Amino acid sequence: MIRFLLRRLAVAILVALTVLTLSFLLTRLSGDLAISIAGPNATQEDVEIIRRVYGLNRPLVEQYLDWLLRAVQGDFGESFFFKDRVANLIAHRLPITLTLGLVGLALALVVALPLGIIAAVREGSWVDRGVMLVALIGQAMPSFWLGLILMVVLGLNLGWLPISGTGGWEYYVMPGIVLAFSAIPSLMRLTRSGMIEALSSDYIRTARAKGLSRISILVKHGFRNAAIPVVSIAAVQLGFMLGGSIVIETVFAMHGVGYLAWESISKNDFPVVQAVILVLALIYIALTLLADLLNAVLDPRLRTQ
Repeated sequence: MIRFLLRRLAVAILVALTVLTLSFLLTRLSGDLAISIAGPNATQEDVEIIRRVYGLNRPLVEQYLDWLLRAVQGDFGESFFFKDRVANLIAHRLPITLTLGLVGLALALVVALPLGIIAAVREGSWVDRGVMLVALIGQAMPSFWLGLILMVVLGLNLGWLPISGTGGWEYYVMPGIVLAFSAIPSLMRLTRSGMIEALSSDYIRTARAKGLSRISILVKHGFRNAAIPVVSIAAVQLGFMLGGSIVIETVFAMHGVGYLAWESISKNDFPVVQAVILVLALIYIALTLLADLLNAVLDPRLRTQ
């Protein structure tokens, strides 16, 4: 198990360095940063001054190594637009994005686990086909479109929930539903396949022969074993949700890290864009490592590696 985790850690470090490098290079390839900062009405002299002030006149490799050293220390520079430290901006808005991701994951699990179990118990029936149809619709439906539909129905027509902004728990309901809807299909199918495999195993037949109740067999013996891959994939799904929050936060105007990224892209605030990409990637990598750790702990086959 130790060798397995060390290999995964080495891969995670390489992925983090790759993301860090790409986030730096892509902002440079998008155009001249000095011209973007100076604006369309700036003179050539203004552009040259900005190049010297922000160190954009130095060789690209030197700029990259300087940014890499500061990023490793948690210093992402200063925002061009907000005139504040990038680390402060992210620290202020990250809790909103994390809360939204956790709400979406909780809603997804509440819906996906029971439906997956029911589909497995009624395998091949109209119930099973109906659950799979829900999974197909959830996989195909664009998240921004579902968000707009919920805003019109629950926000404007019924007036049950606020349609935009950040505040109390009610502001997280609709965005959480949209995030959950994108994660429900994979969690539901994984639960269904795990339960079907568990219910056809020898220990389930033994439990039935002992006369145990149906609920006890399903929950205590069936789902407990089928939940092993679900628990690990749930951590990965949380990473996907945090990355997808850029779209959801923009639709619902929630001032989290995703909305910060959208604002920064529209205003050519490249230090913030680089930092947001890196932070979200690191969170996803950390959650992937957590999933690998859970797999190593829960799966007996990995303990011997």
